[in-house]
Order: sequence, then C-alpha cells, then structure tokens
Amino acid sequence: MNFFRGVMGGQPAGPQPSGAETIQKLCDRVASSTLLEDRRDAVRALKSLSKKYRLEVGTQAMNHLLQILQTDRSDSEIIGYALDTLFNIICNDEEEEQDENPQKQVDDLGVQFTDKLIQEPENVTLLLTMLEEFDFHVRWPGVKLLTILLKNQCVQLQAIILVSPMGVSRLMDLLADSREVIRNDGLLLLQQLTKNNAAIQKIVAFENAFERLLDIITEEGSSDGGIVVEDCLILLLNLLRNNSSNQNFFKEGSYIQRMKPWFEVGDDNSGWSAQKVTNLHLMLQLVRVMVSPTNSPGATASCQKSMFQCGLLQQLCTILMATGVPADILTETINTVSEVIRGSQVNQDFFASVNAPSNPPRPAIVVLLMSMVNERQPFVLRCAVLYCFQCFLYRNQKGQGEIVATLLPSTIDANSISAGQLLCGGLFSADSLSNWCAAVALAHALQDNLTQKEQLLRVQLATSLGKPPVSLLQQCTNILSQGDKVNRRGSKVQTRVGLLMLLCTWISNCPIAVTHFLHNQENVPFLTGQISENLGEDERLVQGLCALLLGICIYHNDNSLENYTKEKLKQLIEKRIGKENFVEKLSFITKHELYSRAAQKPQPVFPSPEQMLFDHEFTKLVKDLEGVITKAVHKSSEEEKKEEETKKTIEQHDSIVTQYKELIREQDSQLQELREQVSSMSSQKELMQSSLAQQLSQIQQHKDQYNLLKLKLGKDSQGQAGSQADGAQVNGLQTEELGQLREEVEELRRQQATLHSQLGEKETLISTLRSGSSQEAGDATGGPVNTDMTQELEALRSQIQSQQAEISQLQTERTELLRRAEAKSSEAGVAGGSSEDSALLADLEGKLAAQTSETDRLKAEVQGLTEGRAGMEQQLASATSTVAILQAEKAKLQGELQESKKEQDDLLMLLADQDQKIHSLKQKLKDLGEAVDDDDDLRDQTDDDYDEEEDDEEKDD
Repeated sequence: MNFFRGVMGGQPAGPQPSGAETIQKLCDRVASSTLLEDRRDAVRALKSLSKKYRLEVGTQAMNHLLQILQTDRSDSEIIGYALDTLFNIICNDEEEEQDENPQKQVDDLGVQFTDKLIQEPENVTLLLTMLEEFDFHVRWPGVKLLTILLKNQCVQLQAIILVSPMGVSRLMDLLADSREVIRNDGLLLLQQLTKNNAAIQKIVAFENAFERLLDIITEEGSSDGGIVVEDCLILLLNLLRNNSSNQNFFKEGSYIQRMKPWFEVGDDNSGWSAQKVTNLHLMLQLVRVMVSPTNSPGATASCQKSMFQCGLLQQLCTILMATGVPADILTETINTVSEVIRGSQVNQDFFASVNAPSNPPRPAIVVLLMSMVNERQPFVLRCAVLYCFQCFLYRNQKGQGEIVATLLPSTIDANSISAGQLLCGGLFSADSLSNWCAAVALAHALQDNLTQKEQLLRVQLATSLGKPPVSLLQQCTNILSQGDKVNRRGSKVQTRVGLLMLLCTWISNCPIAVTHFLHNQENVPFLTGQISENLGEDERLVQGLCALLLGICIYHNDNSLENYTKEKLKQLIEKRIGKENFVEKLSFITKHELYSRAAQKPQPVFPSPEQMLFDHEFTKLVKDLEGVITKAVHKSSEEEKKEEETKKTIEQHDSIVTQYKELIREQDSQLQELREQVSSMSSQKELMQSSLAQQLSQIQQHKDQYNLLKLKLGKDSQGQAGSQADGAQVNGLQTEELGQLREEVEELRRQQATLHSQLGEKETLISTLRSGSSQEAGDATGGPVNTDMTQELEALRSQIQSQQAEISQLQTERTELLRRAEAKSSEAGVAGGSSEDSALLADLEGKLAAQTSETDRLKAEVQGLTEGRAGMEQQLASATSTVAILQAEKAKLQGELQESKKEQDDLLMLLADQDQKIHSLKQKLKDLGEAVDDDDDLRDQTDDDYDEEEDDEEKDD
C-alpha cells in the first residue's frame, strides 16, 4: 500500500520515480494482482495519470484496461475507471495539450490510439455490451468513449457497429434512458454514427428514431427549447438528408404533420434568443430536406401535398409576412417556402393568394419583389426572393400568364404597384444587381411558354416625354448598345449578361420574337461588332452570349425577313467573324467557372454580388442550344435543303407510324375484347360443367330412390297376397268406377306419348346441332381451339346418350307399372254403391285433376324449350368467326343439355307421381279386396290360392 500512497499523493522518502516507471508498476499490478481491490486501486491511479501522461498510459496500459473490461465486468466501479481512462487517452483535450504539443500531434495521437483499439473488432463489441449496464458510472463513460472513437475514425467504426449483433439497437436504447445526461450524450453519439452512412441511417430510422426524437423536441419546448432540441434536429437532418427511404418513411409515418407547431409565432417577435434562432433555422432546413429539388419528383410532390394539407405551408407564409422576424430566419423561410411551392400547382396557387398585412393589402409576391429590387436590402435576402419567384413560376403557366398580364397595356392599374412594374423598374434601374435579378425573373416568366413570349412583344414603354413609346424588346437592346456609358466595368458586365440571358430565353423557340428582334436594323450589326472585337477576359463572356443570341436568330429563323434569312446571316458571320471564331466565342460560355457552379442546383447561391452571372435554367438552355447552333452555322444551303427534305420525310414517316399505332391500338382493344369474351365463355363453361355434374348426381339420387320404392312396392304386394280373397268379397268396385280408372290410365298413357314425342323433337334438335358443329369444326383450320371444342362436344354427346338410356329404362318401368295397374283394375269385382265408394271416387277425381295440371305445366315447359331452341338457332346464325362459332355452338349444346336434364327431371317427377298414383290405386284396390300382383305368375298363383280358400270356406260351412 506504500506504493499506492506514493502514487496518490503521499511523500515517501527517497528519490521520486518517473511517470513512465510509475505507470509501468501500475500496469504490472493490474496484470498480476489477484485481489479485486488492488486492481481497482491501480486502475484508479492510471485514470488520475491518464491526462498528464497520456502517451505513456495509452501505450502501456490500453491492453490491460481492455482485459479488465473482459474479466471484471461484475464490478461496476473498476469498469467505470477503465472506461474513463480509455476516454482520457483517446480524447483530444485542446486546453491541456496546447502548451506541450502542437494541436496536429495531439490529433494524430488520438487517432493512433483509436486505430489501436479498433484493430480488434471484439473490442468495439465489448464496449457495446458495456452499454447494457444500467449503472451510471459504466454507461455514461461508455457512451463518451464510443462518441470520441466515432469522431476519430468514423467510417471504420461504423462498419464494425453495422455488423455487430444488436449494435445499433443498443445505441438506440440510450434515447429511452431516464437520465438526461446519458440521453443527451446518446444524441451526440448517434449524430456521429449516422454521418454519411445510409445503411445505419435506415436501421436507426426503423428503430423508431423519428417518434422518439420528435417526442424529445416536444418535451424540451420545440423552437423555444435548448441545446437538446438542436441536437435532435441535427440527428433528424442526418437521417433524412439524401436518404429517400427514410424520407418516405418519415412522410408515411405522418411525421410531417407534427412539424407544424414548430412554426407557430406570435405577434411580438422581438428579442429572440440565439438558441431559438438556431433551432428554427434547423427546423426550416428539415422542411427543405423533404422537398429538395434533388429528391425524386414523385417524393417531392407527395411531401409538398402533405405540407399543404396539414397547414404547414400556411404557417410558413405567416412567418414570411410577420414583423420582427430576424433577417436570417426570414431569408431561410423564403427559401423554404420556395421549395415547398416549386412545381406544385396547388401550392403555387395558394402562395399567389397570400396577402401581406398592409394597408391596402398587397400580394406577398409584390412585397417580395419590392425587396428584391431594393439595393439597400441584404444580398442573401435578395437572392432568396429571386429563388422564391423562380420557384413560383416553375412549371406554372398560369402564374407566368398573370405576371406577364401585369405588363400589358389593358391590365395596368395606375393606382397600385404590380409585379410587372417592379420588374421593369428593376430592369432599367441604376443598380446592376437589380438589373440582373429583374432580367432573370422576367426570363422565368417566359420559360417554356410560347404564348407569353408572344404576349410580351406587345409591351410598350414610354422612355421620355415627347418621344414615341418603344417595345420592351427594343428597350433591352438599346440598353445593351449603350452599356459602354456605365462607369463601373463590373456592373456593366452583370447588367449586360442579365439582359442577354433574358433576350436569349425570350426569342428561343419563338420565330415571331426572332423576327421582331431582326426587324431592328441596328441589332445584328451590334451583335457582330461585339463578337468580332478583341476584348478583355471580362468581356469574353458577353461576346459568348452575343454569339448565342445571334445563333438563336439563325436556328429559329423562319426566313420571313429577306435581308436576314438564315443563309444571309451565316454569310455575314463567315465574312465579319469567321465560323471558327464564332464557335470559339460561343463555347466560352460553358467553360466559365461560374457557369459550372450555377448548373449544379436551382437555388442562386453566390459568395458575392459580383459573381452573380448565370441562372440555373439558363444553363440548361445553353446546353440544349450550343450543339445545334454550331451545326446550323456550319451547314451549307444544300445541306439545309436536304435537312428540310429529311424533316418532311420524317414527318410523313411519323404520320404513317402514328396511323399504324392507332391501328394497333384498335386491334389491341379488339383483341382485349375477344379475350374478355373468351374468358367469360370459359367461366360460363365451367359453371355449366359444374351444373351438369350436379344434375347427374341428382338423377342418380332419383334413380336410387325409384329403385328403393320399386323394391318396397314388390315386398308390400307379396305380403298382402294372402288376404286379397276376403277383401274382394266384402269390398268390390262397381263397373262404373272401374271404367273411370281405365280412362285415367288411358289419359296417363296419352300424356306419356306426348312427352315421348317432345323428347324425340329435342333429340332431333341436339342431333342437328351436333352435325352443324361437326361440319363447322371440319371447315375451320385445325388448331388447339377446334380440338378442345371437339372433345367437349364428344363429352356432351356421351352424357346425352347415357341420359337417354336412363330415360328409356325409366319409361319401360313406368309402362310395366301402368300395365300392372290396368290388369288389377280389370280383375276387380263389381260391388254395390255406398257412401265409402263415393268418397273414393271423389279422391280419385281430385288426384286426376292434379295429374292434369302437372301435364299442363309440362306442356308449358315444352313450349319454353321450343322457344329456347329458336333463340339458339338465331344465335348460331349470327356467329362471325370460327372461334366465336365454336364457343356459341358449345354454349347452345350445353343449354340444350341443360334443358334435356330439366326435361328428364320433369319425367322423373312425373313417373314418381304416377308411381305414387298407381301405388294409391293399388292400395285402394287392396282396401276393396282386390288382389294386386307384380307379374302374371304371381297373379295366377294368387287366383289358385283364392280358389283354395273358397273351397275351404265351403267345407267349413
């Protein structure tokens, strides 16, 4: 213990050991001590020395400390000391190190120790497991250590954590810690972890990070919160920036709606704290990330729609028109509103309806344009307003028309300031930046809109008293030609570049505007003179834009002016400028440094007003026109004629192709209809087959029931044969009643004959349909469809034949039963009239009437079948194609089969009724004492038995 006293501040006698020696002894004690208390004291001592002797502790003790983390996990105190020590040797503490070593060496030392620790991925995994400990003295140092490791070697550590099981999940659990210190440091750790790693960003997002972070922001007071809100917003930006998957997840989770309360501001906006300004600035950036022009158009449009529906856009416009808002927040709000409305017609229309709270109320667009053309406003604010105006007009032909309409003579209101008046005032003001911004804004009002380009030609300007008005187009060229009068060279270049961009956009793809431009005799000499001069570096850009303007006059020239046709303009270039020189001047535009910077993104961001030369949309126009203008200048008249002929041929070819496309579309629609018909017929076929199967099963059931009844009737007849003689004597039928029974049997026979004839007609019809289908199938080309139809017809034929056989069998059995009933009726004796006989006769008459009604119903059904046959024959006659004919034939055959089945069912029902009636008659005969047998032998045997019984009775008497 004397050793530890010396280390911890005691004053032992003798020479003092050096720091390196002391650290070496402590490391030996950590490695060799068996008691936990000794190891704990040694690690505590190393912690106290780790800041002063950072290099020595890092080189000698790191491995021992990592071993402690593995072996002594049960003791939270020693684990906490070890983690703190590792943090001290890896962290770059600038204040303590700057006196001894340069900061670069300190940074290198921390990176070296970080590399040494993460050489073994197991060490990082071990640190992640430390976070599972809830003990504050373990968890908090572990969070700080992982954070500093990520700062020093972010990419390598991200790769290790990504493949570590549950690595990201353990880190996400820090946000749920009830101790704010750990939660806040966990936010800093996740900030470092999610930098520029889409895979980890997705995992963190799907670990419910959005929900947790938004809850923390709300708990901390939203925009009025402290540094914790800022950390949450930075983490949200890391998760969403350039990550389309997370952006979609954020939108689908309805988290955009939860952003609206952040932007609620009161009437008094003075005295904002610096933290609130920072928080609101980050919140606006978060909105911009969701609707950035670099995102996919579909995702951006969806987010813009959600922001309008939840009222977020309305809230941003409220901040835009509020008073007392800090300048940087106002600038960022304008940029945010710009991207929320960019390309969204609904949002653009809403923005056009927003009015500023002034007296009288003015449109927000007018108020913003007033700031843009005011040279006393901050430069970044003017750039933001220009961006907002560009986004308002982006793919918004309605808005473009409204802006241009404010310049037309019929719509100018002298009592109010309009957007057109502000743009014209800025275009011709003394401030070069206002000239440039107004020219670019007006060019966006004409972008891809031929109608407004032509309408703007009507605008007339009054230059001075006593002079006639000039057109806006002519006034722009006049300012160009008078540019040398401007004293400041930089301002002159910026103004001329803005006007040339406006003119190029205006006359591009508009032959009428080209004609108006060429109609002024001074324009072409001015352009050729500018291009041919040898000027300085600053003027070369103006020369290139003049070459572009002259090239557009050639490319979009309709040759309506005799002096300035395409050929004459090319000859003029060749004589005064030279084709190669012209192309060289034209190519200088795309080689300019500021051109490349402007082409990167739509927002105009410039470090200084002097570098504000190119517009993003104009760079697209240059890219499209440079190649075609170069070709147009080098082409000869013969090549142009050939090209025109080629264009005509292509147009004719396109018209032919269009006709074929329309024909193909019609055929596709017809084919689709046929496919639908085939599908419908196939479904009908399946339904018919299932119905057929059901009917076959029903026929089989009726057949089985009939056989059972027949067997039962035979047994009853045999059992009653012995007692018929006595009943015959007591209960005999009168001759008149027997006659009625015979008439009833005859009527039943006639009905049966009628049904037989109708059945024969149906069989004849089915045979006719079969022969017709077979003939048509033979005429058609042999294909898979014909083969399938033939097989189906054969199956239907076999089913009909089997059913006909069953019907014949049933008819034979019915005839036999009728014959037996008639025989029994003829054998019945005559008895005296009585009241019982009258009742029996009445009962028989009622049953006979029921049978007659059943017969009428069968006749009606037969008539319906006949009408169905006529309808099917008509359908067969109207078939137009082979496939359709076969399908129709199949449908009709199936219909006939169904009708036949129904007819069989009716016959079976009739037979069953007749069997019941015969059975009833037999029963009545039995009740009257008549003998009823099933065949002649039984009848003879019954007669003999009857005679024997009579002899026996006579003997008894």
